[in-house]
Amino acid sequence: MPQLELPESESRLFNTSLSRGLSVLRAFSRGKREMNLREIAEATGLTKSAVQRFTFTLEALGMLLKSPDNKKYSLSPKCLDLGYGYLQSNWLIDQANAYLAELNHKCEETVNLSVPDGTDMVYVARFPSQKHVAIHMAVGSRLPMYCTAAGRAYLSALAPDEVQTLLDATNFKAYTPNTVIDKARMLVLIAEARSNGYAWANEEYYRGDINLGVVVRNPQGQPVGAINVSLPTSRWTIDTGRQQIAPVLLETVRAIAPVAPVLAD
Repeated sequence: MPQLELPESESRLFNTSLSRGLSVLRAFSRGKREMNLREIAEATGLTKSAVQRFTFTLEALGMLLKSPDNKKYSLSPKCLDLGYGYLQSNWLIDQANAYLAELNHKCEETVNLSVPDGTDMVYVARFPSQKHVAIHMAVGSRLPMYCTAAGRAYLSALAPDEVQTLLDATNFKAYTPNTVIDKARMLVLIAEARSNGYAWANEEYYRGDINLGVVVRNPQGQPVGAINVSLPTSRWTIDTGRQQIAPVLLETVRAIAPVAPVLAD
């Protein structure tokens, strides 16, 4: 059974070969750091002969490394060029970084900027706390919208039909005993975030982690991402977080996008 689903398009402009080649790179992960041709074929659903052509090309381009000992492939540092190009060219990251650093200094806790991708939020900037933090999330990590403050903040800025479409496409899973997986309750929390201007999640994705999030909009008022602050339960409660961190978080977002409304229409 293939573990990766290749995107499909009816457009004649869609290049299937390119899509399949990229699927080889996407097949590597923490649990699959090194793979041989057979393993890559199993992970992508491609034939072994196709995988052989793609890996040869990707190795020649410097995107894959091949071990001389076990003949297994792994990603090369050159793959970081793609992600680095995104980080360097994204206007939101460039505009927000200084304000995120200031917020991190003020609250002394981890601050993240994330953007939507499907039903997830993807971290694109991160300023970690200087204090002890049990959870490490690197740039590029993705978390579900439905059980994170950043995701709920983003959802609160969308039209009702867009929210419903994303929730219908969501695979709800209880990561902790606190995870809200009931759609009706989820809609109430999203409406609350819309009213308050910020969202919260209390140990819903990770035990011991409280997070508060506020949507970030572009100059046209469209939601483009969210900023969240992660608060360990060893130092915070949901009430103290909402009282002390939410106002500072809202001020930060207003500074980043002063012409964009914080609350949804």
